[in-house]
Amino acid sequence: MRVIGGQAKGRSLRVPRGKGVRPTADRVRETLFNWLQGEVEGSVALDLFAGSGALGIEALSRGADHATFVESARPAQAALRENLALFGEDPRIRVLSASAWRFLDGAAERPFDLVFLDPPFGHGWASRAAATLEEGGWLAPEARIFLEVGGDEDPPEVPAGWRDDRRGTCGESAFHLYRREG
Repeated sequence: MRVIGGQAKGRSLRVPRGKGVRPTADRVRETLFNWLQGEVEGSVALDLFAGSGALGIEALSRGADHATFVESARPAQAALRENLALFGEDPRIRVLSASAWRFLDGAAERPFDLVFLDPPFGHGWASRAAATLEEGGWLAPEARIFLEVGGDEDPPEVPAGWRDDRRGTCGESAFHLYRREG
């Protein structure tokens, strides 16, 4: 796995080992960031269920002003911190060792322009996270939300006002890019 574009282009990323680890494929990230072209620079990003941090790292590499990474699994936290070391001590980065639910239970400190949701498949967590983000004030008025689910799962339920701009499939995954119409 590697960074696809921007200042860190070509850098290898460590993937945590373990059951249920399923990093977003290079091809999917390349497609996503082609779709987001012109919208990443200067954005504030949230990588929820961050895992290796590949999605948020890609955003930082392409000029995001800030990225918050939320991950609860210890092996994934170790890989995430190792991957973020390529940026050194960077004030644009915030890493939280917490569950997505604990993070979203708190007050929204700032609205996010880009949100990457890649929860474990098969739990219905994508729909739950989407609703919580909307209800909790976590999203900027025209936020872009990337959501990845299992290819055999029904499309996630998303809040009214989220438009499914683009979608695709890759292997065992289906992915959607939503635009919030706020």
